[in-house]
Amino acid sequence: MLAMLSTRPAVRRCAGSSALVLALLGAGLPAAAADQPQPDLSRFYRQQPAWGACEGPDMPKDLQCAKVTVPLDYARPRAGTLDVALARYRATGTSRGSVLLNFGGPGGAGIPALASDGRQFMDLTNGYDVVTFDPRGVGRSSPVSCGEGSDAASTAAGKAADAGHPQALFKQLRQAADQCARYSGSVLPHIGTINASRDMDVIRQALGDDKLNYLGFSYGTRLGAVYAAQFPGKVGRVVLDGVDTLTESLAEQGMAGAEGQQTALDDFLDWCATDIGCPFGQDRRVAGDQVLRLVRSLDDNPVPTGLGGSLSGQDLVGAIGQGLYSKELWPTLQRALASLIEDGDARRVLAFSTGGVGLPRGRHRTDGGLVDTEDVPADNLAAALMAINCADDPDRPAAAQLTKDLKDLTAAYDRASPVFGRYRLTQLLMCYGRPVGTDFIRDRVKNVHSAKMLLVGTRGDPATPYRWTVETARRLGPSAVVLDSKGEGHTGYSSSTCVHGKINDFLLYGTLPASGSSCPADAPPAGVAPNSAD
Repeated sequence: MLAMLSTRPAVRRCAGSSALVLALLGAGLPAAAADQPQPDLSRFYRQQPAWGACEGPDMPKDLQCAKVTVPLDYARPRAGTLDVALARYRATGTSRGSVLLNFGGPGGAGIPALASDGRQFMDLTNGYDVVTFDPRGVGRSSPVSCGEGSDAASTAAGKAADAGHPQALFKQLRQAADQCARYSGSVLPHIGTINASRDMDVIRQALGDDKLNYLGFSYGTRLGAVYAAQFPGKVGRVVLDGVDTLTESLAEQGMAGAEGQQTALDDFLDWCATDIGCPFGQDRRVAGDQVLRLVRSLDDNPVPTGLGGSLSGQDLVGAIGQGLYSKELWPTLQRALASLIEDGDARRVLAFSTGGVGLPRGRHRTDGGLVDTEDVPADNLAAALMAINCADDPDRPAAAQLTKDLKDLTAAYDRASPVFGRYRLTQLLMCYGRPVGTDFIRDRVKNVHSAKMLLVGTRGDPATPYRWTVETARRLGPSAVVLDSKGEGHTGYSSSTCVHGKINDFLLYGTLPASGSSCPADAPPAGVAPNSAD
């Protein structure tokens, strides 16, 4: 992801005993490395954020922003730094410290999410400062980009895979990887959950908390689990909602994701076909075929967006996937698709998929500082998702193995979902040409000896299947407490009144439900009919 180096001299050391310096140094050591010689990180653990008003016209007046500085490379902390953007709502009641939020992705920027959806977390301000951050490579924190034409490269790779032309495919993939590296800069080798977790420990100390209180959604559960494995003694009240897998390969994750999204799309079309405003008509038997034809048509002839770019079929698939995360989004998704089909207007669809407002660009800051909001590249969400997932996955099949497996992979993904299969397969293939990722998550995030953590799984989650919650809990060991949400939608905090209350009770009062207890499904929102299975 986008590199922003700093060679500024180390912060002047504060007066104090050598014991304090050693304590600060030890604070930054992951548990697995504490018995090995480590570089001095104490200057990063002495920071005090300077909070002030957040910049931007859409920022709430009571939202405050700041930054912390972290090493680009924790193994060589003097080789460069980057800044991580923070935002918070202050506690309104008696504060017991901070609770840190991560909204998932990977690649999701925390600050705009908290700015737009902060109201659902206001209960937590009764006991906490509610804090979020843009992880390294995301949002204002050295955002990565794959540059102009990156969507076209992805689409071309998908077509080459469909056509069974492996050499053309590998050429496209190598070009795409090189382009992402060129646009992202020196932070790209230091992207991923392992370093983001270490950044969170710097944030914890900067906020003045002895232990990390944390609420992570979707990918944020992977981040939280890694933190617990690296810093088990620093785990406070930690909630993982919409639990990610720690063991399945990207290939297996992609298949599960395609299946879940296809099920969610089928449910959406069942609902849509009952409405006279459905852009696919009222004949449910043909609605699915119409979606697929629309995707293929846009892959062949993308629609101009009016922003100097275009909307391809795979762009549309990504946007639909975002709109299926919650039934509350269905009416908005229907209107967006109607605008696209009936008027050729892609703006509403783009609102589901873009991760920034600026155009992809070849220049980037080199001092590690935060970028302005308007300079976050439009492809940052997609570029960061790719970079982080690839950095977290140690599997890199050689070209010969991919050539052998490509036909079977394509068929398997198409069976999982005729609409989402190619999109998910292309995400998997885009790791080709990138460095091999870490095996830490798959091999070492297990049997965590920490304080109790609450893991929430939703039975009808289209992105993180419930079985991942059970498997991850089993892997983490006795520290994991499972809450079974019987509802639908991606994550439970915003879709279940019961889950919302259980999470708040744990974070605010330390009250944990019995492991294996459940929450019933809420009634469907107004305007959205329940499924027959509800």
